[in-house]
Amino acid sequence: MTSPVEIDFVAPEAAPMAERAGSLVVFTLKDGALTPGAAEADGRTGGAVGRLVGGKGFKGKAGEAGVLAFPHGLKADRLVVVALGAAPDGAAARKAGAAAAKAAGAGAVTLWGAGGPETQAEVAFGFALRRYEFDAYKTKGDEDGAKEPGDVTFVSEEAEAVARVSGPLAALAEGVFFTRDLVSEPANVLTTGDFAGRLAAMEELGLEIDILGAEEMRALGMNALLAVGMASDDEPKLVVMKWNGGGDEAPLCLVGKGVVFDTGGVSIKPAAGMEEMTMDMGGAGVVSGVMRALALRKAKANVVGVVGLVENMVAGNAQRPGDIVRSMKGDTIEVINTDAEGRLVLADALWYAQERFKPAAVIDLATLTGAIIIALGHEHAGVFSNDDDFAAAFLDAAKASGEGAWRMPLAPAYDKLLKSRLADMKNVGGRPAGSITAAQFIQRFIKEGTPWIHLDIAGVTLLSKESDVAPAGATGWGVRALDRLVRDRYESRG
Repeated sequence: MTSPVEIDFVAPEAAPMAERAGSLVVFTLKDGALTPGAAEADGRTGGAVGRLVGGKGFKGKAGEAGVLAFPHGLKADRLVVVALGAAPDGAAARKAGAAAAKAAGAGAVTLWGAGGPETQAEVAFGFALRRYEFDAYKTKGDEDGAKEPGDVTFVSEEAEAVARVSGPLAALAEGVFFTRDLVSEPANVLTTGDFAGRLAAMEELGLEIDILGAEEMRALGMNALLAVGMASDDEPKLVVMKWNGGGDEAPLCLVGKGVVFDTGGVSIKPAAGMEEMTMDMGGAGVVSGVMRALALRKAKANVVGVVGLVENMVAGNAQRPGDIVRSMKGDTIEVINTDAEGRLVLADALWYAQERFKPAAVIDLATLTGAIIIALGHEHAGVFSNDDDFAAAFLDAAKASGEGAWRMPLAPAYDKLLKSRLADMKNVGGRPAGSITAAQFIQRFIKEGTPWIHLDIAGVTLLSKESDVAPAGATGWGVRALDRLVRDRYESRG
């Protein structure tokens, strides 16, 4: 997998500013006030930092960066000045760190920390997140002039404290990168079997992994999930990841849709843009990344991740519109549209998770509907829940993590759109309120009294342009928010 950059935290005397090669990064505060590192760089460059910050082009907003090439008085090739903003909270610090990574580019980088240990750790975290690049399939040669990634040094008067705070964030960065890698992989590589194999390898981190194949799922009555994958040569899998770090408490269950490629089935998608359907396993990718992060940081919580892995293809034995399948719960579903397959996968995966683990709460994630993109664009995931306190806790965690999320409604009136003449329900309710009726469908497979959140992440999983902390492509949205939710709501304080 793509590994986050290793950052070496050192005291100033171990890395004299005048001797640092590559890129040197310093920070400003409110109204362009120079931090100690920026003030030292200003003195060594004859006031160049002050002139840059005082210019009309530098507004001082968090994440704004200016670059001085080949600065006089320094060995560095470039001096990068980044604004922490007027109130450098966690979000501002991450944004500043990400801006530093983008402006510094490849090669050796030295960052001169500013603020308390928590702020500095968030700067380093943002730097690591933005340094991601998925280049596994690019043939590299000297002729392209690419620079190899260099060492990254973070200079701080409180280096030990910053390193200590950064430990769990480094684990979280690895979880985010794992998710980004999974979403970025092509479907001819990330088959259901390959996906399951990558998750099985996480046993070495202390996770307990169970993998169910088609026969085992058939014996359990998981016919809705299995119907989605009938036409694929790749066998459906259900992978269970267990992290037991919280004693005897009932676990939080995370359930992810893992459609490794989605043609739409017989209700086939348009050709234009279909190549992006390699990301239709994004929900399973997020669950996998969260579980990796929790294991790496030894979270004091009980969390179970369940992912249903299938491929929705077209063949003579494919599921058809008009087919009726019986779910593991026992409800019958009339399939109106084979491109509404994710909810079928989740129906059985959710019921299995509740039956087996009796969870304290359940969260499912899925790149489920185009309708959520129409509603919220690419800035927010849709949040649906049957529990106001649970939803509020997640929204707080998402906000603190800098991941956009917006609560959407649920109401019995929408159930009428799912009424079937032939079965207990249809799998779609038509174009009106498409993301809501999808959530209403999924809610039918949540046991009464179980707090539940459904996250429709179709708009935030893969972006065509860069975000604050990620280059264009897979974002890893949700790993940070869910890790924060576990930390705030479920993690033992003992």
